[in-house]
Amino acid sequence: MTSATVALVTGGTSGLGLAVAARLLRDGVTPVILGRSEERGRHALKTLGGPALFVRGDAVGEQDVARALDVATERGHLRAVVNCAGAPHAAKVVGRAGPHSLRDFTDVVTANLVSAFNVVRLAAERMMANPPLEQERGVIVNTASLAAFDGQIGQAAYAASKGGMVSMTLPLARELAASLIRVVTVAPGFFETPAVAAVPEEARRELDRDLLHPRRWGDPAEFADLVAHIIGNPMINGETIRIDGAVRMSPGRRPRSS
Repeated sequence: MTSATVALVTGGTSGLGLAVAARLLRDGVTPVILGRSEERGRHALKTLGGPALFVRGDAVGEQDVARALDVATERGHLRAVVNCAGAPHAAKVVGRAGPHSLRDFTDVVTANLVSAFNVVRLAAERMMANPPLEQERGVIVNTASLAAFDGQIGQAAYAASKGGMVSMTLPLARELAASLIRVVTVAPGFFETPAVAAVPEEARRELDRDLLHPRRWGDPAEFADLVAHIIGNPMINGETIRIDGAVRMSPGRRPRSS
């Protein structure tokens, strides 16, 4: 990619998204980070250095995403979008307090699935204006989860949101192929991110029993390496790629979100 290449990274202020932004910088791509926290945004820019940019906003907000895309396209050609924004959630369908909150279910699907589609639809329109570069105008990478395939008790809302992301990958890729835009989804397993800091040690030891090889949690840089390869490999399209060390969750594990 050229020095005029820009990428939008949602949820890029920490964890997987921040690792992706760092990798893009090393590859000569200017990352524009969209996130809800001004404080985390400033910290991310300090961590990244270089020409990275931060736009405060929510991936589910049409105006927020449009503003981030404006910033991106003012600085070059928007060739990549990586959706890492999302929200974990765990609650039984019927728990001690009664049935699962319908509002919570809707909020989780909105935060994970609707937000990703919102970014895809608005970013794809911008990418269509790009001149083709090596027979391609852009690539969109969404972040699902192993919960899309191995959802656990308590993950009905979370698994539904991530499963929806997997299901829309091929239709999006098929439609946007005519515009020379690829769409790929990555489904990570257990990764060392700030979001897992709240997982109790006992629960983590239980989850560790499902690990195969390597018998450890992933480094966000390894996720970022895969995203970078997807961006650079034009033959990867319309697919969901698991990056989880072959872990397959056993039924009945404690509810958690990856």
